[in-house]
Amino acid sequence: MTHEQLFQIIQKKRSFLCIGLDTDIQKIPSHLLETEDPVFEFNKAIIDATHDVAVAYKPNIAFYESMGMKGWESLGKTVEHIRKTSKDIFIIADAKRGDIGNTSAMYAKAFFNTYNFDAITVAPYMGQDSISPFIAYKEKWSVILALTSNAGAFDFQFIEDEVSGKKLFEKVLETASTWATKDQIMFVVGATKAEALTDIRKIVPDHFLLVPGVGAQGGSLQEVAKYGLNERCGLLVNSSRGIIYASKENDFAEIARQKAEETRKEMEVYLRQNHLI
Repeated sequence: MTHEQLFQIIQKKRSFLCIGLDTDIQKIPSHLLETEDPVFEFNKAIIDATHDVAVAYKPNIAFYESMGMKGWESLGKTVEHIRKTSKDIFIIADAKRGDIGNTSAMYAKAFFNTYNFDAITVAPYMGQDSISPFIAYKEKWSVILALTSNAGAFDFQFIEDEVSGKKLFEKVLETASTWATKDQIMFVVGATKAEALTDIRKIVPDHFLLVPGVGAQGGSLQEVAKYGLNERCGLLVNSSRGIIYASKENDFAEIARQKAEETRKEMEVYLRQNHLI
């Protein structure tokens, strides 16, 4: 999926919503525990209820690999179900991988070939050679961590270079954006750091940004849209807990859809205000 194709899906759905499938077996409705694969059944219900309002899904791999082989099976079935349900969905493996080249090559093979994800989140700390095996897949995306939404982001990401005055996350954006085109690279920028989006857009004006932290983490969708939208939208805003765990009862999928639709409607307003639809 290219940059332009992703924008076309955003226009079609009037949405730039990414739903995080951070599926914790201890938090899903209890009646699902009686099924053969509770995690998949939960995901399937969420996907069936929301695929027409979501542009992307982002399974957080930790929730699946913590369950061993059973979790990996649930993950594979989840991706397969998304593919069968809609062609207009971008699927991100939230795996945060990044290692020496031959190891990264195996990670890329696992998530792009074996599990058929469109994109994977990657950590750039080890430099270009740790990311290049992912970029070698020309029709796939590397979603590079730049400015995260957690409190620990201030430990390293805001360190300033004494000569240039550039913050570390700005250097990551500046350097990593040269590793491939905007059809292959997007950046993670946390919604709780929305005030930084103005400066970020000066560095990467055309790239897509994956923005977690809206909803349960307190990020403002309005602020993200105000400072982060570009002429091709350029945003995928993720919400996880605020949508998938909005209800723990039998109506969980219905309530998840309501929450997703509320978010989509707000996104439509911002898209219209910026003449993107």
